[in-house]
Amino acid sequence: MRNDSRLSRMLHVLIHMDRHEHAATSEVIAKMLNTNPVVVRRTMAGLRDQGYVRSEKGHGGGWTLVRQLSDTTLLDVYNALGDPHLFAIGPADDQPKCLVEQAVNSALADAMKEAEALLLRRLGSVTLEEIAADFETKLKARSAAAYSCAS
Repeated sequence: MRNDSRLSRMLHVLIHMDRHEHAATSEVIAKMLNTNPVVVRRTMAGLRDQGYVRSEKGHGGGWTLVRQLSDTTLLDVYNALGDPHLFAIGPADDQPKCLVEQAVNSALADAMKEAEALLLRRLGSVTLEEIAADFETKLKARSAAAYSCAS
């Protein structure tokens, strides 16, 4: 299973959006993420539908934040993206009548349920403002010229 990087990418975008005065077009965001503007619009739509960003069409339009970073958790963004799979591992279903497979799947299901609950609690406890503050600390530790994110 391929990694789903939408959460990481959208957190990246939202923090950049907070740092800029003007709306960010889908084209600008796509360039930042090395993807297609259509993918950006599709992904940002979930954030728009949940009230985290808004979009304006036309000249001077683009995406802008609606909520403060301090009011948005990683879990909020995760949920707005449609609750993507958290883990790439999962149970096998090759031999559903096999008692060994059933025992293995049961043990894995319990462990995955615990891990998922722990991860979701952690996502709910971290705001985007905390991540942005970490960025600011790292930026101050370097010269501004060394900052290389294309946005």
